[in-house]
Amino acid sequence: MKQIHPPRIEPPRTMKEIHESPIRRREVNSNPLGRTGVTVTALGFGAAPLGNLYRPLAAPDALAAVDAAWDSGVRYFDTAPHYGLGLSERRLGDALAGRPRHEYAVSTKVGRLLTPNRAPTGSDLAAGFAVPDTLTRRPDYSRDGVLRSLEDSLRQLRLDRVDIVYVHDPDDHLDEALDQALPALADLRDQGVVGAIGAGMNTVAPLSRIAAEADVDVLMVAGRWTLVDRSAAALLDLCVRRGISVVAAAPFNSGLLSRPWPTDDASYDYGPAPGAVLDRARALAEVCRRHGTVLPHAAIRFPLRHPAVASVVVGTRTAAEATSATGWAMSELPPGTWPELDALIP
Repeated sequence: MKQIHPPRIEPPRTMKEIHESPIRRREVNSNPLGRTGVTVTALGFGAAPLGNLYRPLAAPDALAAVDAAWDSGVRYFDTAPHYGLGLSERRLGDALAGRPRHEYAVSTKVGRLLTPNRAPTGSDLAAGFAVPDTLTRRPDYSRDGVLRSLEDSLRQLRLDRVDIVYVHDPDDHLDEALDQALPALADLRDQGVVGAIGAGMNTVAPLSRIAAEADVDVLMVAGRWTLVDRSAAALLDLCVRRGISVVAAAPFNSGLLSRPWPTDDASYDYGPAPGAVLDRARALAEVCRRHGTVLPHAAIRFPLRHPAVASVVVGTRTAAEATSATGWAMSELPPGTWPELDALIP
């Protein structure tokens, strides 16, 4: 791997500096999802960290992160039963309690039922979450499984409805998702129980099949429409033709693009970043530096350039992360930055 020495990186700009910047700024606007009545803010709060993703997070800190996002204008919050075996949903429900329900949108996911674990080890870290494994995840993409999962999520979230429901990672259950889970969600949408339906995955091919064959309003594409991984380009173009909105999740590719200068131990797609990918990310970081901004700013702004993308969802652990992400989402990159960044990606 070619040795690249890190340049001097200025610290990320504060919110005050962003507001006073001559760079054109836009508010965290709301975008519609397909032909539904659901709208989402261009920046969404990814609540997986609220479920103790990788390491514990104190309850007050989780609440502070949601408060900071709300105060910054974010009104779309994404969670799932998978995140911390329900902890993320409970904490998000606590944090949103008492806020005007018509002012925000919540999405959750179906496909993994939480059931008592008959052989607990004491920790769920093998699945990525620092919580006791008193429960386990059982894949269930049947109609009954969808109804039960959604009922459980509503109880955890302390809500009487959710705005968006995604079928969660049906890679190995795609036929069942198309034949049972998605039609069940379509019935719930038609009854007004949920506002919009779709699927959320890390892989492009199954999402392309869902876009072509299913009656969905929105697809969540995680990690495949980012500054360094643009493999979902054809899928997004298909979504434009089909009138399907896209929510681009994981814009930092699990850590690689989250810092002004990617470190040697940077993570990419939940593992060590390959040398070629790390070199490319550092080249992108250098372009950002020369233009007076930072890599995570470009990473958050990139997905929003495509007309299919209604929102970019960023996993958020702290109040500071929420404030920084909102500032970057609200501000355009300096003129001349995008052509140089695009030239580095085939």
